[in-house]
Amino acid sequence: MAQAKTLNQSEIDMVLRYISTKQKYSTRNRAMLLTSYWGGMRVGEIAALRICDVRNEDGSVKSEIRLSANQTKGNKGRVVFINEKLRTELAAYLKHYSPKDTSLPLFATEKSKGFSANTLTQWFFWLYRKAGVSGASSHSGRRTYATGIASKGTSLRVLMRLMGHKSVSTTAIYVDANDDMLRKAVELV
Repeated sequence: MAQAKTLNQSEIDMVLRYISTKQKYSTRNRAMLLTSYWGGMRVGEIAALRICDVRNEDGSVKSEIRLSANQTKGNKGRVVFINEKLRTELAAYLKHYSPKDTSLPLFATEKSKGFSANTLTQWFFWLYRKAGVSGASSHSGRRTYATGIASKGTSLRVLMRLMGHKSVSTTAIYVDANDDMLRKAVELV
C-alpha cells in the first residue's frame, strides 16, 4: 500500500480555499483539517474527540489533549500537545458549535452525531478529491505534520512521542525528505 501524500503549503491552501466555498460547515471542516495538520492526530483520534477533551471549563481551548486508550490506536492513552495556531482555530470553531453537553463529539455530522473513523476517512478522501489534490488521504495531515516538525530539526525521539508511536522506526516512515530539507542539511557541515 502506498504511503499517504505529504502536502506542500500550496496544496494545503488549495484545500482551505475549497473549504471556504462550502459555507454550511466551513468552520467545522477547516477545524477538522487543521487538527490533522497542526495536531498530527490520527483520523480515528479526531473522530473520537469530544468537546470536553478540547475545551476547559472556562471555555478556553486546552493546550494538551489527553486521549484515553479507547480513543487511540494500540489501546494506550496519549497526550496531544496543541500549538497556538490550532488552539485559535478550535476556539473559533467552538464559538459556532458549543452545546451544553460537553460529552458530545467535537466534530458533529449533519445528523448531530459524531464521525466514525471510517466516515471521517471517507470525508478526507472526498475533500481532497473535490479540492483537486491528488494522492492525498486521511493520513496526509499526519504525514505533513511529521515532515514539517522534522524539517525544523526536531529529534526523531521527540517526534516519536508527539506522534504517539512506540518505535522510532515507525516515526521515520512518516518523514519525507524533500529538497528544501536536503539543502538545509548540507549547510550544517
